Amino acid sequence: MTTTAPRPTVDPTCDGAPLSALLRASTRDDHQAAESMPFIDRLLAGELSAAAYADLAAQLVPVYQALEEVGDQLSTDPIGASIVFEELRRTPSLAADLAALVGPEWADRPDMAAHPATTTYVARIRSGGLPGYVAHAYTRYLGDLSGGQVIARMVQRHYGVPEEALSFYRFAQIDRIKPFKDVYRERMDALPLTAEQRAAVVAESREAFRANRELFAALGARHLG
Repeated sequence: MTTTAPRPTVDPTCDGAPLSALLRASTRDDHQAAESMPFIDRLLAGELSAAAYADLAAQLVPVYQALEEVGDQLSTDPIGASIVFEELRRTPSLAADLAALVGPEWADRPDMAAHPATTTYVARIRSGGLPGYVAHAYTRYLGDLSGGQVIARMVQRHYGVPEEALSFYRFAQIDRIKPFKDVYRERMDALPLTAEQRAAVVAESREAFRANRELFAALGARHLG
């Protein structure tokens, strides 16, 4: 019988551990659970449709709008500004991709409307302040820079999504992904957060993965038939 290894004990207030390491250890199971949702499994296996991918992209528009509006507010904050990167802004790319994939009036289509799970996710992003932004930006942007590249290849291969509808996964202002991710983690680790704020970042990162699972469940209910 296969057993699941217990989650490693991690103290998010531990001053000796970099925040990025705490997040990686604390969210490992949450990350895996999100990636294993049936909607994602079947989308990447080529068992759904370009329409299912378009629905996913449409749900991400308000998510990134909220994240980037909070980032804009923090860009003048003496502490928060260091973790806001203009190179990561994704909302314009998502909108352009949907215009190419669905049509210029995509936002007016009922099948592109936000799911209740998306609305809940957006509200969570808007309410978290600096710790919330750090958590949600870490979850979304580092995922896009890493596993998101796999999604782009798979939807292009399986569903014929054209290159011009996949600009969301191309970071034109970033020359090399790996060094950029290293800088991102260094900036995050250098944030002068209190023990309570570090704990809040870790807790909110887990909530971010939970919000993603709920979104994938909503997408699955619509597209898994």
